[in-house]
Amino acid sequence: MDTAVALGHLATALAIGLLLGVEREHDNARDPVRPAGSRTFPLIALAGAVSAAVSPIASGVALVAVAALVIAWYVRTSEPGATTEIAAITAFLLGALAWERPELAVPVGVVVTVLLAAKRPLHRFARKVVSDQDVRDAMILFVVAFVVLPLLPDRPLGPYGVLNPTRVWWLVIAVTVIGWAGYVAARAFGQRWGLLVTGFAGGFVSGAATTAVMARKYEAVGAAAFPGAVAVNLATLTQVVAVTAVASPPVALRLLPAVGAGIVVLLVEVAWLVWRTKPAADEPAEDEPVVSRPMSIKAALTLAGVLVLFLVVTRAAAEWLGGGGVVAAGALGGLADAHAAAIAAASLAPQSISVHTAVLACGAALATNTVAKLVLAALAGGPRFALKLAAWMAPVVAAVALGMAW
Repeated sequence: MDTAVALGHLATALAIGLLLGVEREHDNARDPVRPAGSRTFPLIALAGAVSAAVSPIASGVALVAVAALVIAWYVRTSEPGATTEIAAITAFLLGALAWERPELAVPVGVVVTVLLAAKRPLHRFARKVVSDQDVRDAMILFVVAFVVLPLLPDRPLGPYGVLNPTRVWWLVIAVTVIGWAGYVAARAFGQRWGLLVTGFAGGFVSGAATTAVMARKYEAVGAAAFPGAVAVNLATLTQVVAVTAVASPPVALRLLPAVGAGIVVLLVEVAWLVWRTKPAADEPAEDEPVVSRPMSIKAALTLAGVLVLFLVVTRAAAEWLGGGGVVAAGALGGLADAHAAAIAAASLAPQSISVHTAVLACGAALATNTVAKLVLAALAGGPRFALKLAAWMAPVVAAVALGMAW
């Protein structure tokens, strides 16, 4: 290896060790017994790089020596946690990786540092935000997903050959995880930021259900319900792009101008509403959750069934009625679930339908889904609330339509 290149690799290892060491010393600043910090970690990482440069045997011997040193630290400090000790071993391995693959060692080192620095937020998230039921739901779904996924056939099946079990299950996992993230975010930040964040985060789980919750809050909190009700649609537009990107990247790329225009208008409206009306500090009552837990086997299987139905109906519409039939199917599906309808249309492009037709179907799904939200808003919050919400949604619909026509 060229001398300049070798020195660059060693410098990378040293920088990674310094990054980890500074973070550890800062975190352990109140600890009178600090086993390692801003000097020890760079030396450990450098030792990893030097031993990797010498030979694999030298790397193995050095790793054993570092592990023995770490055990001695742990015994001496007698602390309940072992984060610093594990970080020291990681620093050695990253130093060795920096000698062989510095372009990989740097991002991994940054991720490790972020994990170390996020101690308090992660502890709060694990202990106070996520409930025991959330953990069980996540574990069950992950096990079922990644045990079942390799067993599913990865080929077209069913009517019109549009049902690829592996692809359908991946889409279900993607939508469910996004929904779970929104559900947890609503619980994590709703108390502090009120209905605004609750509306945005809940929109990732179910825009229609969250709109209904905001409408029911209108009588109690008045105008403070509108920022959350409008923010629901930020989540809807964002999620449509995310899920169509999994199903068909060309469709998601074509949707970006329209969705971007709608998001800009929504952000301006939400900012204006927040400025004009102080957001409510109260979270929805415990007996009226924003949405039910999305990450469960029942929810995943229900979503899979809806998605399979929409895929078959959309493909049949394309076969019998052409592009107009696909757009009509998207509009009909949007009354129930805009994201599933958008996925169904995007999954057919560009093989069975054009990207343009799929984009129009996604737009139709968004439009009818907006109508469904307004109907629910009228039923839950009264005609006055629904009319005001419709007035705020009209510029958004216009912006999305112009973006699609562009």
